[in-house]
Amino acid sequence: MLTFFESPLDVLHLSSKILVAGLLMLLAGIYGAYLYKGHMPIALMVAMHSLTILGPTLIKIGYVMRLLAQYSIHDTQMIPQTA
Repeated sequence: MLTFFESPLDVLHLSSKILVAGLLMLLAGIYGAYLYKGHMPIALMVAMHSLTILGPTLIKIGYVMRLLAQYSIHDTQMIPQTA
């Protein structure tokens, strides 16, 4: 598992998936918690409000992972190759 995070390209792809998942969670939470006018059980309403917190959290984590991966890719390209 730790070897997965040693590859900056793998981390970059994972960060993109986390960003999309966070955005979908946020949008679903906003719709369910604030825009949906029908009746829903209290547990589902709590879950929808929770998504409005967890979605942006995943977006932030994915964004930081993306920045770190891009920084690592940039660093490896700047290292001169020795023959």
